[in-house]
Amino acid sequence: MNPDLWLIVVWVIIWLIVGYLVAKLYFMVKIKRQRSDAVNRSRNVVLGHVHEKIAPLLPNFPYSYKDLVFLWKGVDYLVLDWLSRGNLSKIVFLEIKSGVSALNKNEQMLRDCVNQKRVSYEIRRNEG
Repeated sequence: MNPDLWLIVVWVIIWLIVGYLVAKLYFMVKIKRQRSDAVNRSRNVVLGHVHEKIAPLLPNFPYSYKDLVFLWKGVDYLVLDWLSRGNLSKIVFLEIKSGVSALNKNEQMLRDCVNQKRVSYEIRRNEG
């Protein structure tokens, strides 16, 4: 085989190895960043859930803990303000957020529905 051809083959192999190592390093760094981001997001979600549970126990919380009904789906708490004292003054759909977290789409729709007074009270009886 021609010596120049051997040199070209060697250089192609070297560049393939270098390319492979660069790509591997790039993807290792990318995966490490993604894992770190996933851990941070998970930590924030867990801390948010903890905050939702302990916020009503904090001294500056505006409602009595006895007047709270934990719902968690769509809204965190249903507040039956002053019901525990025998004088229901208002009903509040309460969403607790921590930090800069925003309402998700479902929470926004629930907020809009309540603000537009599209709320009703129903009684269902099972005839049996």
